[in-house]
Amino acid sequence: MPTKPRPQKDPRREELRRLGERVREQRRTRGLTQEALAEALDLSVAYVSLIERGRRNPPITTVLALAEALNANPTDLLVRDAGLAEVAA
Repeated sequence: MPTKPRPQKDPRREELRRLGERVREQRRTRGLTQEALAEALDLSVAYVSLIERGRRNPPITTVLALAEALNANPTDLLVRDAGLAEVAA
């Protein structure tokens, strides 16, 4: 019986995972809990957790609000290598 070909990884999933990692890193650097961040944004803790795990694709308005709550540049959350963004600017 022939085996089914494995589906290729969706590159968008990988981007969401990296976005979540950057959000988590920024949050921890600032000493915030998921609860505190969620409260500042009027989001549920579960939603913040899902974003950090790359399980949700937040709208750009949420990404901007995350950046503001974290006192970070939105580019720091969105760009793969923020150092490259500074060179390109």
